Amino acid sequence: MLELLIADKDRGTRRRMANLLIEAGYDVMVTDSATKTIDGVRRKKAQVVLLGAELGEFTFVELVPLLKRCNRKLTIVLIADDTPLPLIRKVREEGIFYHALRPTEPEGEEEIRQVVKCAVENLAREPD
Repeated sequence: MLELLIADKDRGTRRRMANLLIEAGYDVMVTDSATKTIDGVRRKKAQVVLLGAELGEFTFVELVPLLKRCNRKLTIVLIADDTPLPLIRKVREEGIFYHALRPTEPEGEEEIRQVVKCAVENLAREPD
């Protein structure tokens, strides 16, 4: 079963996105730990990660390349506000799937649902 991992230091954001995606029918894990995120990716429990700007003592700029080394097919959706464009460019080069702002309005929630749906569909089309 495909699992989504929501990895963000902000409890409210984790809870909001988890509820949103559980309602959409996905199996969701949540964490505020970089170690648990890396372990979930390394063990291939998580195939789609919604990654916040910070996780423990790590930033997304540090985590994205590390997570991609653990599983090159991993789909990463970066959820980060107020991020300088050079940093976004850097993680795009590392292979993030999408960058979104934190969902605070219904339109933002719908964007997250659509991005996750697209990510899951892309994974289903990829050969093992």
